Amino acid sequence: MTQVTSEDIAKFREKLQNYPDASTALAAIEDCEGNLEDAAMVLAIRAGQQPDIANAEWLDSLAKKCRAIICREENKHALQSDDYASVIRHLTTTRLCPPLLVIPVLMYVLQQGMDQFCQPLDTVST
Repeated sequence: MTQVTSEDIAKFREKLQNYPDASTALAAIEDCEGNLEDAAMVLAIRAGQQPDIANAEWLDSLAKKCRAIICREENKHALQSDDYASVIRHLTTTRLCPPLLVIPVLMYVLQQGMDQFCQPLDTVST
């Protein structure tokens, strides 16, 4: 289970006031008491998806689909400097991830740690 705090949620809310799906996604995360996997399942169903594997595996799988975009150097730097909006724009334009699920994915990645999450791609590119 990947857990975020109310402080994490507040930080995202503050940074993403102009992102239309932020309020919905963050409310779902709050309703799930910070459990990202549970919130992702709720949001996936709202987005018309039908996840067919366990919560933790499904969110991890979705994040991995987005790894090539998230781990681009400019996006890694943006996330490390709390510029979530620019990474969200990149992800939503690629359509790899439904807009309602972008925030849980980014929070998941940040909880895993950028270095650890991006390490498989770093190994390939060196």
